[in-house]
Amino acid sequence: MSDAATTTTTSDIDDAAASSGGRTGGRVAPFIALGIAVALIGLVVLLVGADPNGEGTTARSPLLDRPAPEAVGELDGGTPFDLSRRKGSWVVLNFFQSSCIPCIAEHPELVDFVEQQRGLGTQGAEFYSVVTGDTRANVEEFFEREGGDWPAIYSDGDQITVAFGVAQVPETWIIDPQGVVRERFQGEVTADLLSITIQQIRESLR
Repeated sequence: MSDAATTTTTSDIDDAAASSGGRTGGRVAPFIALGIAVALIGLVVLLVGADPNGEGTTARSPLLDRPAPEAVGELDGGTPFDLSRRKGSWVVLNFFQSSCIPCIAEHPELVDFVEQQRGLGTQGAEFYSVVTGDTRANVEEFFEREGGDWPAIYSDGDQITVAFGVAQVPETWIIDPQGVVRERFQGEVTADLLSITIQQIRESLR
């Protein structure tokens, strides 16, 4: 058999590779496009759900718009605390741990919020820190260092934290004067966010 019949030229190899690549590219291209589309959709979802001010975000809970769960504990000085006895007042519960970095970061805002609410007299909300996974000594040291003089609530086995389904601090809950849970924030909050939210809820209940 002649050499002409058995020799494969460089141009033949290039032509075959180009032909094969074209077919493979045709099959792969739709999957690449689909992957890009999914990534873009995910980015849009993240952007829509993000808070541009870096504030805490509202979160769903089966407790919303329902009577608050039983929350019984003890205040700093040993005084008993029972959330059900706070009806008639707006109550804000901030679930907190003294070593939690976001809790430390939001603390100055909580100081401002408490001052704002005290300026409203009887119309202002009561504010409590619900101690979660921490000791009295740590919490007392924290408040001495960072400021703030509102009550902290302690409960055996963090029962209040469990009752509200809090998995990670900080979380902040707003309870209306009827004892109904109206809002839940996960992450850091600001004084303005809490004040505005309470006012909006007031107006919606009129």
